[in-house]
Amino acid sequence: MSKVKVIYWSATGNTEAMANAVAEGIQEAGGEAELLFVTQVNPEDLKDDAAFAIGCPAMGAEVLEEGDVEPFVTAIEGLVSGKKVGLFGSYGWGDGQWMRDWEERMTGAGANVVGGAGVICREAPDEDAIEECKELGRQLI
Repeated sequence: MSKVKVIYWSATGNTEAMANAVAEGIQEAGGEAELLFVTQVNPEDLKDDAAFAIGCPAMGAEVLEEGDVEPFVTAIEGLVSGKKVGLFGSYGWGDGQWMRDWEERMTGAGANVVGGAGVICREAPDEDAIEECKELGRQLI
């Protein structure tokens, strides 16, 4: 059985809800999901993983959360080449530029970003966003 880490950071619970849906999709596809808050993961823990998901809401001027997620993403850039990576997150303003930047960054580091882009939703995920997250999880298996 494939075990896939679903790593996330969430302040209000919106991105956490998305992480739960990604994990559900992994399980629906026959995999095992391991939900982890970003501070529970050492970047080196991902070096042998074929696939993982990471979620972060847009912060500030549409950037990744700077205290925990940005340093984590910087640390994994050298480890993602050839891996399937699922990206997801919520936002409350802007147009999703933070996700386009993040996807470009991961693709530039050699990752195979599942679906070619991250799953985003405005504020709390609705039924459609939950289904998109589940599909992201299924594609990671």
